[in-house]
Amino acid sequence: MSGLEIQDVSMRFDLPNGGHVQALQNVSLSIKQGEIMSVLGPSGCGKTTLLNIVAGFLAPTEGEVVLNGHRVEGPDAERGMVFQQGALFEWMSVRDNVSFGPRMAGKRAAEWRENVDHLLDVVGLQDFKEKMVYELSGGMQQRVALARCLANDPDVILMDEPLGALDALTREKMQGLVLKLWKETGKTIILITHSVEEALLLGEHLLVMAPRPGRIHREYHLPFADLGVGKDLREIKKLPDFGERREEILGMIWDMEEEIMGRSEEAA
Repeated sequence: MSGLEIQDVSMRFDLPNGGHVQALQNVSLSIKQGEIMSVLGPSGCGKTTLLNIVAGFLAPTEGEVVLNGHRVEGPDAERGMVFQQGALFEWMSVRDNVSFGPRMAGKRAAEWRENVDHLLDVVGLQDFKEKMVYELSGGMQQRVALARCLANDPDVILMDEPLGALDALTREKMQGLVLKLWKETGKTIILITHSVEEALLLGEHLLVMAPRPGRIHREYHLPFADLGVGKDLREIKKLPDFGERREEILGMIWDMEEEIMGRSEEAA
């Protein structure tokens, strides 16, 4: 069975004072192979916790994650992670960063060199392959992080706010690159973001989560990711349906934030 199944997942963090935080409650979700899904919601709704459970970094208190018919029980090369900050080896060259996974897997240069050079070409870094990572801009470093993830050939790519630290123009270019890589590789991608526009652009399957305990509030299946492949994303944003969905989801999240603030004031 292909695809990713999140089955009745709950996550509770116990605190030293005897209390606890219920980060997720009974989250169930099906993600088809080759689907790109964006996850959106106010702070504290468990977005990153859910991503870390899928990655195998956390074991859920209840429920399970099943990928391609087998249960996720820890980190594995079948699931690759791209963080908000690239988590790169700054003292290594771009090529050494991208080839790190295959080299650690014991592959010889003849096995990985052509694929690594191809990935560097795809992300526009072929002319920078011998540069040290610290010499690159933030956007270029995120390109390296994407290429490094793809070099391991994971089934699923998990992205935790990967574009959040970039300036607006670079972010838009990177959004286009993510869509291009999604279409060309056929990988399943799950992307966490705080930007409603980004979630709409990069999510053919969009999940809005509600806070605490974190749970699914609304799911959407949208055309904008497919429409945006190879296109000017600013034109996609001008579509009437895009604007309507943006306002609907913004209002939804605004109401959640107001509710959270109201609870905080009551507690004070």
